[in-house]
Amino acid sequence: MNDLSHYSVLLVDDVEAEIDILVNALEDDYEVSVALDGISALEYVEEQLPDLILLDIIMPGMDGYEVCARLKENPRTLHIPIIFLTSKTEEQDEARGLDLGALDYITKPFNTMLVKARVRNHLLLKHHQDSLEEMVRERTRELQLTQDVTIEIMGTLAEYRDSETGGHVKRTKEYIKILAEHLRNHPGYAHFLNDTNIDLLYKSAPLHDIGKLGVPDSILLKPGKLTIREFEEMKKHCLYGLKTMQIAEEKLGSRSFLNLAGEIAYSHHEKWDGTGYPEGKQHEDIPLSGRLMAIADVYDALISKRGYKMPFSHEKAVEIIRAGKDRHFDPVIVDAFLELEEKFRRIALEFADHEEERKSLAFSS
Repeated sequence: MNDLSHYSVLLVDDVEAEIDILVNALEDDYEVSVALDGISALEYVEEQLPDLILLDIIMPGMDGYEVCARLKENPRTLHIPIIFLTSKTEEQDEARGLDLGALDYITKPFNTMLVKARVRNHLLLKHHQDSLEEMVRERTRELQLTQDVTIEIMGTLAEYRDSETGGHVKRTKEYIKILAEHLRNHPGYAHFLNDTNIDLLYKSAPLHDIGKLGVPDSILLKPGKLTIREFEEMKKHCLYGLKTMQIAEEKLGSRSFLNLAGEIAYSHHEKWDGTGYPEGKQHEDIPLSGRLMAIADVYDALISKRGYKMPFSHEKAVEIIRAGKDRHFDPVIVDAFLELEEKFRRIALEFADHEEERKSLAFSS
C-alpha cells in the first residue's frame, strides 16, 4: 500500500462550510492547506507547490477557470493535478474545465467518500509518475556517467602510451572549452556552440589523439625528428582515431556522443589554407570542432616539453599562432585565442607536466 501522507493538497474555495467538509475529509491523510480565493491560491503556489489542487469554479474576483488557465500557462505549475469543484447547475461547463487542463471534477454537495477516493486515485497516479520520472532521471545520470567514464578511460589509454604528454589531454579540454564559450554568441558559430555541444567538445577533446594507439612505438616515442616516411605513418593516427570512434558507434548508434569525438580526432590537423591532413580541407569545410582543437593542440605542443625540444615561452607560442592566422588557423578563432591568451597561460601553468614548463610559463610577462 502506497503511503501518501507526505503529499500536500491545496483547497481553493470561498465557502467556509465547504472548506470545513473537505478539510475534515482529507486532513488525516494529507497535508492540507486552504486559499479562499483565486489570487490567494496563485500567491500560495508561488511560495510552495502542492501535489494536488481542489479548485472551486465559482468564486468572487478570479474564478476557477482563470486560476486553472494561469497554472497551466506556467511551466513551474503546469503539471499540478487539478480537480474542479462544481455545483450540479454547472455541469454544462465541466468540459470547459477539462479542456483547460483539469483532470477531474467533483460535484457539490460533497460525498466525502467520493472526495477521498478521487483525491487518492489522482495522488496515486502522481506518485507513480513521480517514481517513473525519477527512474528516468537516474537512468540518464547512469548513461551520462558511462559516457564520461568511457571518454576518460580512452583518453587515459592515450596518455599511458605517451608518458611525456600526461597533462596534454587535461589542458587541451580546458582550452577548447574557453574558446567555445567565448565564441558561442558569434553569428557564424552560435548555431553549433550551444550548451550541449560545448559540453561534448570539452568531454571529447581528450580523445583527439586516441589514434596514436595505432602508431608503432618506434615512431611515437622517437626522441628526434621523424623521417618523411615515419611522419606519413604518424599522420595515420587521425584515421585510426576516426575508425576507433566509428567502431564504437556501430554499437551505440550514429547519434552517440562519440560522433563528435571522431570528428575531432580526424580533422584537428587540417589547416585553414588547405595544407593540412588527412584530407587537405580548407576554411569552413573543416568541422568547427577540428578548427577549435587545432589551436588548442598546437598551443599546447608549443609550450610543452618533448623529448626533442624544450618548451617554448607563452609569448613565443602566441606569436606563432598569430602568424598562423588565415594560414594554419581559422582567423576568427585566432582572434578569440588572442583575447583569451592569459587564460590559456594559466591553464597551462596549472596542469604543467614538467618544472621546465612551469618556469617558462611563470616567467612570461
